[in-house]
Amino acid sequence: MNDPAAPADDPLARERLHLSASRAALRAMREDVEALDIRDVTANWVNAEVLQRQIEERIKALADLSDTPLFFGRLDYLHAPGAEQAEGAEGERPQPEAAYRTLHIGRRHVHDADGDPMVIDWRAPVSQPFYRASKKDPMDVGLRRRFGYTGGDLTAYEDEHLSDPAEAATTSKLLQQEIERPRVGPMRDIVATIQPEQDEIVRSGLSGSVCVQGGPGTGKTAVGLHRVAYLLYAHRERLARTGTLVVGPNRSFLHYIEQVLPALGELTVAQATVDDLVAHVEVRGTDDATAATVKGDARMAEVLRRALYSHVTMPTEPVVVVRGSRRWRVPAYELEEIVRQLLDRDIRYGAAREALPQRIAHAVLVQMERAGEAPDDRVQDAVARNAAVKAAVKAVWPAVDPAKLVLRLLGDAEFLAEHAEGLLDEQERKAILWAKPARSVKSAKWSAADTVLIDEAADLIQRTPSLGHVVLDEAQDLSPMQYRAVGRRCTTGSATVLGDLAQGTTPWATRSWEEALSHLGKPDAVVEELTAGFRVPTDVITYASRLLPHIAPGLTPVASIRENPGFFEVRGSSGPDDVIAACRELLSREGSVGLIAADPRIPALTDALAAAGLPHVAPGEETTESTRLTLVPASLAKGLEYDYVLLDEPQAVVDAEPDERTGLRRLYVTLTRAVSGLIITHGAPLPAQLT
Repeated sequence: MNDPAAPADDPLARERLHLSASRAALRAMREDVEALDIRDVTANWVNAEVLQRQIEERIKALADLSDTPLFFGRLDYLHAPGAEQAEGAEGERPQPEAAYRTLHIGRRHVHDADGDPMVIDWRAPVSQPFYRASKKDPMDVGLRRRFGYTGGDLTAYEDEHLSDPAEAATTSKLLQQEIERPRVGPMRDIVATIQPEQDEIVRSGLSGSVCVQGGPGTGKTAVGLHRVAYLLYAHRERLARTGTLVVGPNRSFLHYIEQVLPALGELTVAQATVDDLVAHVEVRGTDDATAATVKGDARMAEVLRRALYSHVTMPTEPVVVVRGSRRWRVPAYELEEIVRQLLDRDIRYGAAREALPQRIAHAVLVQMERAGEAPDDRVQDAVARNAAVKAAVKAVWPAVDPAKLVLRLLGDAEFLAEHAEGLLDEQERKAILWAKPARSVKSAKWSAADTVLIDEAADLIQRTPSLGHVVLDEAQDLSPMQYRAVGRRCTTGSATVLGDLAQGTTPWATRSWEEALSHLGKPDAVVEELTAGFRVPTDVITYASRLLPHIAPGLTPVASIRENPGFFEVRGSSGPDDVIAACRELLSREGSVGLIAADPRIPALTDALAAAGLPHVAPGEETTESTRLTLVPASLAKGLEYDYVLLDEPQAVVDAEPDERTGLRRLYVTLTRAVSGLIITHGAPLPAQLT
């Protein structure tokens, strides 16, 4: 980078000029796409529509976000990077940056009018040393430069001379400032602060599945999202065909993370909750903890399989097909053999049902050929559609509606007992049986756990389409049956599983990742553990870790690497006035504030905030500079982060859950949402496990 317009002795001015030139180049790239004329290059209107949509997506991907740094780092190589480093995404030619020693690293690739790179995508192999190079292994990097920004303006830089043995290794102050920067609004990307152990997970291959066990503040969610962005860069053509999906615990969480991928230029990743994936019927009912636990147990998959295949009956009558003056008879014993062969093949119920008439027709064609006829495929299809054949199939292998199957299981005690024999005991069967059977699928008050059972039954009948890659976040809260539901969406693809066993807040929460991955259908997934805390202050995570022996014995506590310890305080409280005062104190600081409380206490706190004239939003709603306070029910706190947190009545958080272990896990979650500081207010005694 040798811009003659900038003074040679002012590196910051030269970098600012390069930033301005890069933004201008990005605008030119966008304008070039906007100016494309496709009227004479498409064969028909369908092709034109597809191409136009691709152009619109490209225009969106080339957007310049004014308050987001276009590049955040620079690498000065000792030698020009080799061609193997310069290889781009799947199906692309090697990148032209191979000829350059100085490379600016940013969120997306930017080139000038001649095609020469001005900013290198952080996902390119040549960018990897920005995250992994060290004094011990400089990876041919002489200098690593980090940039500091205020809004979108470049205001500082910091150099690290990796090849100079005389320069001592130091912690990057700009890196620490970026980690600790106050946040308002949704989650932002961590592309400028990815650490070596995180980068290794981000860049792991598409073919293998990865499970990331990470405590609070270790960046596991961001790692998972950046892994999606990396895979889309490295395997774009393949994933464009097969699709990608991010699965989160609730809508508030998905809203919180939804801007991360677009900020990295990725606009095609679908987002959903598990409930969205299995929304076959409207959920209007709820289960108690016992019923939900039994319904979520993996044994229910076998109960459903038995119930489904109980509809198959062995034929007792022959099939007689009349064609013209000839009658062709397939005896009952031959039909039975065909049915047993289909059962032994262990294919989907619906696929076997579709194959049965063709098998019967084939048996008829064999007889025709023996009689000297020469039937072809059209004759076989005609026989398969014969009324006698269709009647036999209906009697032997009837069509089954998945929702009606589950309806009967949950409403018919004898039917459930028959197919749950040896799997569920009497108490478990009683727990999931409806007190009053529903008359129809529409009138039934389905619960969330029921919809997962319907999804399992639907997959037994017809295979669920598989995606190329699925990210499953906050996975520790899923039941075995929910894992199976997600796993069905990536049977031929891979998965990134993110979670923390200590934050499991459902009665059926995951006990081990090995068990969870088995239910997901990915038993060979590599389990990685992140234990370095980048978000939660030292005093806060140390205090919260007092709960670990009671909620996840054996789990490695998170060790905060923050130089800024933040602040932490436990205060006695005499009522809402003390909570309001603490809120005002935190709002006097820069950044977002989360007031977290047990769900039953939210209405009273809502009234208290209104009476005090303190505006606030609910989780998932956008905060602004004038409204930085979010009132968070403890049940929705998981995955969310705030600069400052006020936690109201810890014992109430524990008491709101069905059992103490789940309550303590919920408390652990709420204690670890703060990035810069935590105040705990309590009138009731603190839980003994904290004291």
